[in-house]
Amino acid sequence: MALVRRQKVILISLLLYWPAIFVLAHIPVPKFFHGAHVSDKTLHYIAYFVLVFLLWFALGPGSKVKWRRPAVWCVLFVVVCYGVLDEWLQGYVGRDADVVDFFADLAGALTGLILLTIFSFWPAALAGAAATIFVLANFMRGGLADVMPLTSMMFLLFAYGLFSLLWTGYMPGLLPLKAPEPRWLIGALSLPLGLLLVVELFSALVGNDFRLSHVAVSVAGIAVVIMALYLVALFRRGSAEGLPPY
Repeated sequence: MALVRRQKVILISLLLYWPAIFVLAHIPVPKFFHGAHVSDKTLHYIAYFVLVFLLWFALGPGSKVKWRRPAVWCVLFVVVCYGVLDEWLQGYVGRDADVVDFFADLAGALTGLILLTIFSFWPAALAGAAATIFVLANFMRGGLADVMPLTSMMFLLFAYGLFSLLWTGYMPGLLPLKAPEPRWLIGALSLPLGLLLVVELFSALVGNDFRLSHVAVSVAGIAVVIMALYLVALFRRGSAEGLPPY
């Protein structure tokens, strides 16, 4: 049976993501990272949170987690074994194995599975992306943005773009809106901009500096994705009617 398109995308993402986090976990920690004064436990938590999402939806593209079925325990077993192996191998590349890191990995995986118990694909992916952006955006304000400014900017650009893409995929099931209606454009912009507002307000409440550059890059990520989808829908409507798309 041919894999559905969504499952293919998730499988490709998993094949790229898993080796990437393995490599990052087994290279020496850059000296400038120590100057950021941030805990790497947050990164461990998020890394395994995303990993369990991709693993689960690679097995079943739309099903919720059902704890009575063996599939969820297989996923958890694989993640736990990988977490143990991950920490053990770090001792051979000049990094220290840390049991606290392992528990952060496990906490991230369990959080992902609990979220997948409640929600199906679209709301789970949307909630997971929002939580990841919220945590990492504020994590970077702890000093990482100062030592890795380009990485921080690239993360915000692609993260908010991806969130916008997920929202526009889920939105038709919630709202009777269809591109290229002007109301669709308003609806498509509403949740990503709302998430950005929440992130910035929380950051201000905890005493982080407001960074206009971060807001501008985040808005750019949102705008590029939504305007691209809008223009594609406008072009398709014009082609279907035999009229110019403007």
